[in-house]
Amino acid sequence: MIRKLFLNLSLLLVVVTFNSGCVNRATSTINPTANLDGIKSIYVNKFESDVSGVNLLIVNKLKKMGYLVSTEIDTPPNVDVVVTYKDKWAWDITWYLLDLTITIRDPKTNFPLASGNSHHTSLTRKSPEEMVDEVIDNIFK
Repeated sequence: MIRKLFLNLSLLLVVVTFNSGCVNRATSTINPTANLDGIKSIYVNKFESDVSGVNLLIVNKLKKMGYLVSTEIDTPPNVDVVVTYKDKWAWDITWYLLDLTITIRDPKTNFPLASGNSHHTSLTRKSPEEMVDEVIDNIFK
């Protein structure tokens, strides 16, 4: 009886452990009225509390794709879109990027034209560069 209870509890612990630690999600949404093909210049608005340089990772990715990109203090005039982002970090022996959301916005109205998200828990974690690549690639696919 005790042995069967121990086996059942052990099995339950294994199932809970593997189900809770393996979350892996990448999504993107594009407004049907948005024309991302006409984008040439982009301003990446640095997230206020970002101390990890995620804005620079986004800038580098977009530059590799051929866009004219800046991340200055103020939004330059005449950019085609503004990119905003939100990063969430977690601790599991080391700090890692748990969740990243990037939004492409109209610079005049701040209306979201497209957005993407990457969420990886500790067991499926990716580097910040890989998560930026995943989100940007999903938005501009």
